Amino acid sequence: MKLKIILFFFIFFFNNLVLSNENKILFKVENEIITSLDILNEIRYLNSINSNFQNVDKNKKFQIAKNSLIKDKIKFIALSAIIEKIKLNDEDFKRIAISSYASVGVNDYDQLIDHLNQFNVDLKTLRKKISISSVWNQFIYDRYSQNIKIDIEQIKKDILSNNKQNEYFLSEIVFNLEKNENLDQKFGLIKKAIIDDGFNNSALIYSVSETSTTGGELGWVKESSINSEILMKINNLEINEHTNPITIPGGFLILKKNDIRETKKEIDLEKELEQIIKIKTNEQLNQFSNLFLNKIKKDVVINEL
Repeated sequence: MKLKIILFFFIFFFNNLVLSNENKILFKVENEIITSLDILNEIRYLNSINSNFQNVDKNKKFQIAKNSLIKDKIKFIALSAIIEKIKLNDEDFKRIAISSYASVGVNDYDQLIDHLNQFNVDLKTLRKKISISSVWNQFIYDRYSQNIKIDIEQIKKDILSNNKQNEYFLSEIVFNLEKNENLDQKFGLIKKAIIDDGFNNSALIYSVSETSTTGGELGWVKESSINSEILMKINNLEINEHTNPITIPGGFLILKKNDIRETKKEIDLEKELEQIIKIKTNEQLNQFSNLFLNKIKKDVVINEL
């Protein structure tokens, strides 16, 4: 699939660009346009879902919003070629939206509406964004679910081997190498950003994972659901340290160890097994998603004026 992106970039100061009363076309992705109002709406969305984003430099906010919108447009164009309508019904939209904002204390739809109003987030814009993401995830599942590999018997052995286990509170940055970039150069940029802006904000800037909008947070992850090689790297970290880049399908992974705790394993083997399989399945699907998106992006032509 070949997607042509014609990039119209007007060099203005950030405030004049996105806060101007005049709505300007900034980019064109095939027949899909991105305007200064789109950028502003994306910034409002990111502010609403990640409190750390509010502390990001204005110029970096623009770049993050731009990259996020272009990724959404590429997904939309790819999906539009095979799906007639990219939309969710009311029930699914509400459920997914509430879940997306759970980390900022949203528990029901009324709370969600109040929260969105505080940040001037347009509900129609949010619905379109969540619809694209959800339909894309379903597409990736349908395309790659047969390629998922999970050793269920080994997981059962790990669960039954001890009645206690460690859990790690992790954050991630998943990144790719663009043309004319090398790994040392890219990792150097990310390390500097982590020092200057913090890990969460660096995830917003550099990570291509779906977790980027929430600062890369993976939450508490059980050691039984972590690849043994990656687990060894995590165990070698002190709290608040991060790994060097780890090669994964579709790019590179940096993990930050925010905290660790020891917990009792669930006595219910089937319940514990189900949770771990879900985590490992989502992990592999995210990797397949990045691989497929990278494949599409290789055919993308960007012209900057």
